[in-house]
Amino acid sequence: MEQLRQKYPDDKEAAILYALALNAAADPADKSFAKQKKAGDILNSLYPGQPDHPGIVHYIIHTYDSPELAAMGLTAARKYASVAPSSAHALHMPSHIFTRLGLWEECITSNLASVNSAQCYATSAGIKGHWDEELHGQDYLMYAYLQKRQNSLAEKQLAYLDTIQEIHPANFKVAYAFAAMPSRYVLENKAWQQAATLALPQKNFSWNEFPWQKAIIHFTGMMGAIHTGNKAAVNPEHNELKRLHNVLLMQKDNYKAKQVEVQIKTAEAWMHFKDGRSAEAVVLMQEAADLEDKTEKHPVTPAEVIPAREFLGDMLLQMNQPTKALQAYKLNLKKHSNRFNGLYGAGIAAERCGLLNEAKTYYRQLLTIADKGSFNQPDLKRIKEFL
Repeated sequence: MEQLRQKYPDDKEAAILYALALNAAADPADKSFAKQKKAGDILNSLYPGQPDHPGIVHYIIHTYDSPELAAMGLTAARKYASVAPSSAHALHMPSHIFTRLGLWEECITSNLASVNSAQCYATSAGIKGHWDEELHGQDYLMYAYLQKRQNSLAEKQLAYLDTIQEIHPANFKVAYAFAAMPSRYVLENKAWQQAATLALPQKNFSWNEFPWQKAIIHFTGMMGAIHTGNKAAVNPEHNELKRLHNVLLMQKDNYKAKQVEVQIKTAEAWMHFKDGRSAEAVVLMQEAADLEDKTEKHPVTPAEVIPAREFLGDMLLQMNQPTKALQAYKLNLKKHSNRFNGLYGAGIAAERCGLLNEAKTYYRQLLTIADKGSFNQPDLKRIKEFL
């Protein structure tokens, strides 16, 4: 693509597709973002002359879809939906940037429009069942609802998901949504009993084709079993996670194998913690967080079902180490802006450290993003009483 661009320097489409190729070839572990920055320079040089070009604005969003670069993609994100107002994917894409920046209202608006458009397309195109783009938007929508603690709306998404039996094409992002959405709900709400009983939904595809996605359900089940003290259920989930990890290694899918490795380390850390081996637990949880931080998330997901470093903060807080917990939460919030549990945990840690003004800052930030109807929930009620 670079040679093509050099051969035809005046062909803007060649330049645009070269930028896309740079993004596609970028190493998720490269924290210098060298290829993305190069792609961004190309696309931004073309954008002023063609602000309505759907390829340019689309690829700008992909280019800056990382915590470190997201702010540079906000203008393009707010523009893209108006460029192609009937395209489900165009309506969804801005939420990649909105999610990175913790702009939950804009993320919700974006994905409500995208899901509606996908449903309309499925009907007009005569698709039997549902279109895959609908579920992709639903997962991002679920994530945003949970960050605003709009649990009733999140529950409606889960109830609707249960009614979906047939999806076309039944691909990796469909499997991801079916695994991630219920897992997000129970893990974000620390509903450990529900987590322990979570099962793979049976749809029109085989879970054996999607080991990474399947692992999410088993990770959630293992965390539920650990936190409810159901030791008999822990080992089967643990063994299945390790088996799926080996499958991905044999497939030479190192990226997804590392994601499952993070889950294994996280679950094992909490096993140690619940068994009273706190020192080993913290070491493993730190390893999980460091491993997760070394790679970028997959574009199919708004974020990990729960960030590992946030789990580290939770563990340290339970160990009555608020200073270290606060540090973990701060690092987590740099990568995952405006996460409800991240802000809440940071506020509690700061409060226990005696940093009352800092605690107030986190709590006030939380109240700006939380749904006003959620104020009667115990955690939000406690925050208001503290303030």
